[in-house]
Amino acid sequence: MSISHAPPDASERDISDIPGDRSVKADAGAPTPPELEPLVPTSARRTRVPRWLRRTTGPVLLLILWQLLSGTGVLASDVLASPGRIAQVAGDMIADGSLTSAMGTSLQRVAAGLACGTLVGTGLALVSGLFRIGEDVVDAPVQMLRTVPFVGLIPLFIIWFGIGEAPKIAIITLGVTFPLYLNVYAGIRGVDAQLIEAGESLGLSRWGLVRHVVLPGALPGALTGLRYSLGIAWLALVFAEQVNADSGIGFLMVQARDFLRTDVIVVCLIVYAFLGLLADFIVRSLERLLLQWRPTFTGR
Repeated sequence: MSISHAPPDASERDISDIPGDRSVKADAGAPTPPELEPLVPTSARRTRVPRWLRRTTGPVLLLILWQLLSGTGVLASDVLASPGRIAQVAGDMIADGSLTSAMGTSLQRVAAGLACGTLVGTGLALVSGLFRIGEDVVDAPVQMLRTVPFVGLIPLFIIWFGIGEAPKIAIITLGVTFPLYLNVYAGIRGVDAQLIEAGESLGLSRWGLVRHVVLPGALPGALTGLRYSLGIAWLALVFAEQVNADSGIGFLMVQARDFLRTDVIVVCLIVYAFLGLLADFIVRSLERLLLQWRPTFTGR
């Protein structure tokens, strides 16, 4: 008996053997697979509210509460003026030019003190952080002076520099110097030693290591110190402008104190706050620009 090896008829072949008909079988016999839904983080499912609106909610609620307390008489006007009164006084001071002139004078003092303090603090931190002998010579005196309240040095500054602009700028300079020194010094000494070894293995010179490894590694700390120094600068300005000043925001506050004008005092405090917020925004913008290479956690 002979066994036939003839190929089976096309009608008898399994449909899976036909290359072009695979989809036909899948469509005919297999169930349709469910559609896949992309995974969405829990934070992304929340209602998206603009960030500027979320950040202004707290101050707006505080102003509403303040106005309610003032309008109902719970908060007397001689203790603290109402927001409406403060807005009116601010408009009058802007119209007569007294507020803008005082802001310009105060900004000049802060800029001069900040520039001097940045040069002194950063220079001392570089000497102390890059060289061991510099640390031995510089760090101890700086740490001793840092513990002395700079406000307590105002009488000495008046004796040394007189009652002009020099003692005011000196007070701001002293307040700015120490935060910058501490943060820049910590940033330099916080650079990973393995990065230094890698730079040396690549043949970088000492200046090359400082330029390409140490200074970029210390930059985040330096910018943090700059933000902190700006806050101290405005604090020092408040004290500086109350030392025999005849112009500036602090001078307006002294005059308002003598005449019990709480509305003018609050206007000056608000100006201080907004100028400090503007300076902090500028530094944060510099951080985003200069530290693009450093991925960080931005919150959820």
